[in-house]
Amino acid sequence: MMLSAKWSRVVIIVTTLLILAVVNWAIWEKERHLAEGDIVYLELAPVDPRSLMQGDYMALNFELSNAIQRALRQHHEEGTPKAKNGDVIVRLDEQRIAHFQRLDDGTSLADDEQQLRYRIRNGQVRFATDAFFFQEGHVERYEPARYGRFRINEDGEPLLVSLHDSELNLLGASAR
Repeated sequence: MMLSAKWSRVVIIVTTLLILAVVNWAIWEKERHLAEGDIVYLELAPVDPRSLMQGDYMALNFELSNAIQRALRQHHEEGTPKAKNGDVIVRLDEQRIAHFQRLDDGTSLADDEQQLRYRIRNGQVRFATDAFFFQEGHVERYEPARYGRFRINEDGEPLLVSLHDSELNLLGASAR
């Protein structure tokens, strides 16, 4: 009986250490992604910026999502199976604003192109998140938002960092 209690403690300690290691690895990966990822701006599509039920936030939709939806519909009409998740190829202009080029077809990327991973959720194309939360009462700071600034890792995974106006000026308090 005494041996069983010791082994139980060992299992609990090892499991706890393993969980902590996995969580810290995930945090380190996200921090590295934010620090080292390529900067890309995605143009926002109009959405309702407020929700009284959830506090102050801006629901996000991107013009690029709409272009991907159109391309996926076209592929579906041509008999190509509809993808759940995938990659899109965008062309980056001199300000690093992304412009739809094509769905990823395996061809090599040009120097001014970037691969981005998207996901289909509830029939909609999403990049990283569909909302940007901000402090209660600061809606006026984010009303001029026209672009989302993302950091893209080597796998094409985007992380939203901040919102910007039509001149790419940072809105709100912090930037990365």
